Parts: sequence; structure tokens; C-alpha cells
Amino acid sequence: MFSMICSSCTDMIKKWELLTVESGSAEIDVWPYIDNLAGDVISRTAFGSCYEEGQRIFRIQKEQIDLMTQRLLTIHLPGGRFVLCFCIVSEIHTLIGFKCRFIPTRANRKFNENNNTQRALLMSIIDKRKKAMAMGEGINDDLLGILLKSNIKEIEEDGVGMSMEDVIEECKLFYVAGSETTSNLIVWTMVCLSLDQEWQTKARDEIMQVFGNQEIHFEGLKHLNIVTMILNEVLRLYPPGSMVTRATHKETQLGDMMIPSGVHISIPIMHVHHDPKLWGEDATLFKPERFLEGIMGATKGKGSGCFLPFSGGPRVCIGQNFAMIEAKTAIAKILQRFSFEFSPSYKHSPFPSFTLPPQFGVHLILHADGLSP
Repeated sequence: MFSMICSSCTDMIKKWELLTVESGSAEIDVWPYIDNLAGDVISRTAFGSCYEEGQRIFRIQKEQIDLMTQRLLTIHLPGGRFVLCFCIVSEIHTLIGFKCRFIPTRANRKFNENNNTQRALLMSIIDKRKKAMAMGEGINDDLLGILLKSNIKEIEEDGVGMSMEDVIEECKLFYVAGSETTSNLIVWTMVCLSLDQEWQTKARDEIMQVFGNQEIHFEGLKHLNIVTMILNEVLRLYPPGSMVTRATHKETQLGDMMIPSGVHISIPIMHVHHDPKLWGEDATLFKPERFLEGIMGATKGKGSGCFLPFSGGPRVCIGQNFAMIEAKTAIAKILQRFSFEFSPSYKHSPFPSFTLPPQFGVHLILHADGLSP
């Protein structure tokens, strides 16, 4: 899938080159481009030859998230503020459980219309892929192909597998888990490197040492130690998910507490990542050097459980390696071609919703300093 990631990054870089070609620099809100980049990558890697349909699904999914937020903000129930807060920190299915979704508001009607369109698109893609695989023509090197191949094997071995509805829901999840989180990581990395020009220079020097002006290659990514330190520090300061919830299915010992079965526990990742007791008095500062000796070194012997950008344990994010490869590739390609700094119109606006996007965009001045590979 690496070649697909590179293709999407190159397309974005070319758009920025066109904007800077006349004067060598330009003020750009990079957030929409990076957001579209992540959607483009997941469309290519999830659906392969059905890439164009995948882009339509991405656009609908983005609109659905906006509509869900509107629906949250228009709940008029006793204790509405409590309901709203509870919804935001709970997972998406909590929202869907509210009866208010049946009220025929404009947002609800559009949400249901989008849901039907999205479902029809996904069913068409899945049906075509199933038929191709049955005839021996299936391509199994994208996420949908891998998912269907695994499902067929499970049905053959155990007699039970995922239903069509299960597969559809997994395809939707590709976008929420594989797009929003990665775009957040890339854009906040550009923000932090705009804030600290010294680390931007260090990262660019390392990228030029590994790749020069040549195309980014997969094997070279493992040598980007400084870039990895920077990405880890950005993930600490701006975790893609500010909170996760977990539930106990049996009586569980947690430190000196015994948690009964059926208890829902909220883990405030943002607070853990900014806790001075865990990270030191400089916990709110951007200091990639804290990861010089890896995650265990950064937490000063307190264990990897202090660093939870992709959650942890048996339910750790299955896409964390994918996200890091995409982020490294994007940052490497950007720094090969551009240096950047804050625009006077930049407003720092992390907005915790389902992820942590910048509410007012990210306005930077891009300077075309490098040479295109």
C-alpha cells in the first residue's frame, strides 16, 4: 500500500507547488489539503480499483460526522447539557441510541439520506469484489480484499463469519479510524514544526541525508529517527483521540481498586499525556528529545501505559503502523520540498470532538525551498 500513500502525497505536494510557483512562497490553510490527503489515502488503500466510489464514501462520511455534531447540539431534553457531555465522551453508538434521531429535522433527514446512499455504494463495491473473488479475479492487496478473504476463511473453518452489515460497518470505520486520526497527526506536526524551526531543520536534514532529492522509499522510513521522535511528541501533545472508554466484563483488579463487572471506564488520554507527574514539569512543551531513548525512556521508567495515542492492550489500534507510515511519508515529502512558518492569521484551535481537528484551520506560509524528486 506504500505506493498508494506516495501517490496521494505527491498529488497534494503538486497542488502546493502550483500555489507557490510565482513568488516562491504562499499563505495556505494546509488543513483542508491534509484532511483530503488522508481521505484519498484510505480510499486508495481500502478500495483499490473502486477508488472513485471510495472518495464519494469519504465525502459522505465527513458530512455524516458534521451532521452528528449538529444533532448533538440540537437535543432539547431535561438535563440536556449533561446529555450532550455524556454523548461527546461516549462512543458514536451512544448518540445513535437517542430517540431524537427519529425527529424529522433537516439534519436527521439528510443523515438518513446519506446513510442510505453510503450503504448502497458500499454494497455495490462489496458485491462486485465478492463476485470477482469467487471467479478467481479478486485483488487482495487492499483493506477490503484482506477483510473479505479473512472472512471467507473464517466461514469455511468455523461456519460463522461477518454479515454484510458487519462488513459495511467495518468499511465505514476505515474512514473514521484511518483518515481523521492520521490527518490530525500530520497537521499538528506541521504546527509544532512551525513553532520550533530548529526541529524543523533537524527533520529536514535527516530526510535529505536518507533520501536526498530522490523519491521516498519504504526501507528509508526506518532510518528517520528524528522524524519518529517528533511524531511521538506530537502524538503525546495532540492525541488523535482525547479519550477512550472501556468496560469490564468480569471483576477486575485495577491498582488498589476492585472494579465490578459491567463498569464503563473513561480513560482521559489527553490528561495522561499532559500529566507533570508522568512527563515532568515541561509536560506541556514540545520537546521531541524526550523520546531520544524511545517510549520507555520518555516515561522515565513508568511504562508504556503512560503513552496511549493508539490506546493500548489487546484493543490497541490495529492501524497504528499504517498511520505512522503515512505520517512519516507525508512529512518527508513535505520537508523535501517546503519549509514553513506560522501565518499572521494562524489561530491555535485544537477542537476535541470525535478526534482533535483544528477548528479554524492551520494557516501557514509555505516556502518552496527544496527540489521536487
